[in-house]
Formats: sequence, C-alpha cells, structure tokens
Amino acid sequence: MLLSCQTFLLEAPDGNIVWQRWAQRILLGLSLTLVCFLVYLLMTNSTASPPPTATAPGTINQADAIISKFTFTQTKGDKVQWQVDAQQARLYEQDKRAILDNVAVTLFGVQGKEMTVHGDEGTLNTDTKNFLLANRSEPLVIYTQSGYTIYTNHLAWTDQTREIRTQDPVHIIGHGLDVKGRGLLGHLDTEEFEVLEDVHVDVDPAS
Repeated sequence: MLLSCQTFLLEAPDGNIVWQRWAQRILLGLSLTLVCFLVYLLMTNSTASPPPTATAPGTINQADAIISKFTFTQTKGDKVQWQVDAQQARLYEQDKRAILDNVAVTLFGVQGKEMTVHGDEGTLNTDTKNFLLANRSEPLVIYTQSGYTIYTNHLAWTDQTREIRTQDPVHIIGHGLDVKGRGLLGHLDTEEFEVLEDVHVDVDPAS
C-alpha cells in the first residue's frame, strides 16, 4: 500500500504532491488518535470491571432467612421422632442447613419421650435431618427418661440410624453408677448406651 502511494506521488504534479502529503499526515494522525482511544477504552473496562470473586457460603450476612422461635419436628407416620426448638435459626438453603442458637432437643423412643438436651448452639442439616449440638463453655447435659444424666462437650445425631454419638469425654451418673470414659454411642430404639474407650466405673452400694 505504501509502495503504490509513493509511486503515485512521484508521478503527480508538484501541487498535488504537497496536498497528498498533508492528507497522509492527517490520516496518520487520525489513526494514531483512534488507536490511543481504543487502548484507553480497553484499560478503562479492565479496571472498572474486575473479575468476580468467590464468596464463602454460609456466612451470617448471607443467610436466606432468620427465624425467631424456630421449631423443627421430625415425624414418621403419625409419631413424632424428635423435635428441635431454638431461640433463633439462620437458614442457608443452598447448604441445606440451619445454624441454631439456644437449642433444646427432645428425642422420642419406643416408650415416648426418651431424652432431652439443651445446647448453646447447633447445626441442623435440613436434608439428612442430622444435627450437632455444643455448648460454648460448660458441657452439654443430657437427661434420659430412664434416670441417667450424661455430660459431654458435643453431641451428634444421625437420623438414619437413630443414634447419638460423641468422641469427647463422657460422664454418666444414675442408679448408683458413676461412669467416666471417652466416646459415646447411643441407640435410641434399643435404649442402649455404650462408652467407647477408657471406661472407669464407680458403684455406690447404698443406691
């Protein structure tokens, strides 16, 4: 393109050569201005629209709903299997969970109300119906209908097998027995509780 233009200029009259040179300079200036403008637009768009950053799911500000006086009841047929009551619940639909504050849980067995426990905080999986309970300072206190009191730091409920479990230290008192150990597995339907490790049992003969 430049070669043909230069050949044309050499063959043109002198006045036309000057005009063509000015025209070339004007076109060159316009081209440079257009290039600079395009570069400016690209730089402006890249800084004004940063790539989206991933946000962590389940933060407090992202709760889909906050419910006061929250109650969740699990039933089978016409029988209530367990019930969770909380002073407040923060629901996260995408994670299928509820974060609970000031929680009371009642588990029902074959004979009716079997076990109650209160916790400062808990997490309920609204899909599997499993939940976790914990206290911020003092141990959880679990009261069984058969007269035993269980102390432990955390408690997990598995709904499919209807079992409670913890890997933390456990202290069980009732009916003249004082049992200490680590880990607990409780089968609600058979009303059997097993301390898993490092078991120490004291018996009060007077009871």
